[in-house]
Amino acid sequence: MSRPRPRTPGRAAAAAAVLLAVLTAGCGIRTTSVPVDAGPAPSRVSCAVPEPENSPGVTDAQVVQVYLVCGMQTTPVPRTVQVRARAAGRTEQVRELVAQLQRSVLGAEAKAGFATAVPGTLEVEGPAPGDPVDALRLGQPIEDLPSFALAQIVCTVAGSALASPGHSVVLGGPEAGSKVRRYTCTPDLRTRPQAADTAGTEVS
Repeated sequence: MSRPRPRTPGRAAAAAAVLLAVLTAGCGIRTTSVPVDAGPAPSRVSCAVPEPENSPGVTDAQVVQVYLVCGMQTTPVPRTVQVRARAAGRTEQVRELVAQLQRSVLGAEAKAGFATAVPGTLEVEGPAPGDPVDALRLGQPIEDLPSFALAQIVCTVAGSALASPGHSVVLGGPEAGSKVRRYTCTPDLRTRPQAADTAGTEVS
């Protein structure tokens, strides 16, 4: 009988793939579970934060901070985006922010070496029955996310007006009845891939 495979090595491999792609990325990034190099690679990247750049299709714009991956850490990058009116509800607005992390990085961001690790297929839902009212449920188990993807989501939402009290985010996976955890944008989460394995505090 085969043994169950531990999840930690898989996460470490995903993190290694993210870092390799960040160090070698030069042009566009395709929307996948980890960044993929889509052009010729420069010998080094600057990780210099660019000026806000319009996302495609933006008409009624505002500047938000989104966390992207560069130089073995996540960094806030200003981006001019179109966010739905508050009447759309908090979950819908969070989806808009996460969608910014899922799309291909923009021109100046790519030239500076920024990338994204957030899977393009990741879904965001509101609280399940019994969850805190500010909880968000992700469409895949959190422990299966690339480490930097968790940091990107936590730091982007926690740094916005959609954050839970204490500049935190309450997240859980899709499993019915599974516990949710409260996350904050700590330096460890932003800079150490392995920190994602122990990040967050379980919410009763």
